[in-house]
Amino acid sequence: MNNSTLTLGAVAYDPKVVTIWDGFQRWFRAHELDFDYVLYTSYERQVAGHFRGEFTVAWNSPLAWLQTERVAARLGRAARAVAMRDTDQDLTSVVVVRADSPVTSIEQLRGRTVAVGAADSPQATLLPLDHLAAAGLVPEVDFAVRRFDLLVGKHGDHVGGERDAAYALATGAVDAACLIDGNHLSFSRDGTLPPGATRVLAQTAPYDHCCFTALAGDDDALVERFAALLLGQRHADPAVRPLMDLEGLREWRPGRTSGFAPLARAVARFGTIDAFVEELVAGHARP
Repeated sequence: MNNSTLTLGAVAYDPKVVTIWDGFQRWFRAHELDFDYVLYTSYERQVAGHFRGEFTVAWNSPLAWLQTERVAARLGRAARAVAMRDTDQDLTSVVVVRADSPVTSIEQLRGRTVAVGAADSPQATLLPLDHLAAAGLVPEVDFAVRRFDLLVGKHGDHVGGERDAAYALATGAVDAACLIDGNHLSFSRDGTLPPGATRVLAQTAPYDHCCFTALAGDDDALVERFAALLLGQRHADPAVRPLMDLEGLREWRPGRTSGFAPLARAVARFGTIDAFVEELVAGHARP
């Protein structure tokens, strides 16, 4: 792309996405940056669109970041994490059991059933399953995995599958469930999981989540202007606070990539994105 408009690519995982980006569009234009956005039904479509030049910056899930980074490297390009939310950093996922469960160690999950979210959810599937595998229990070999594949392609941003996994645990249909720690708390508050009905069996190492992603050479000056304005937003500003609240943050931070290492290990273990990366690279390599 090469114009004066900063166009964002984002995934429509919830109706509030339109409210959020419409609001940011008004805010950026009020600060003399022409801003627009396009929505995609899946991160795979969004990543492919990025390499076709359909927008300037992507609002990527951590899995979409890895997809973009790997495709870019194969095509001789560079991807960078421009910015992320404060709430995207140092998250953990948990494996929880019912409070009255006889399971008190990871080893005791052997031969049992563990519920997870969508197959492409980093937080509710890939990271916790990798944690269990690293502890010596191989998914679908040492224990059964019950997946709740709601809205695959949205990388777990839609928490419906994760919520279904929690319901399965609460009703006794499974022996354990994998959840991001924040949802474990919120599910206990909203009644999905009755307060005190579960306990944490295991917790992953910290990891990072979403980030704004740019490809080097695509309107670099425009991306820098976008990043400067974004990092200058303050939660105390009434013009932007409702949008930041909807997006679940109190401040934007410079992007970092070190926090994607745990997911990179999980992806390597399970081969999650290999086929997609190969297909996209092959498409761009055709004469």
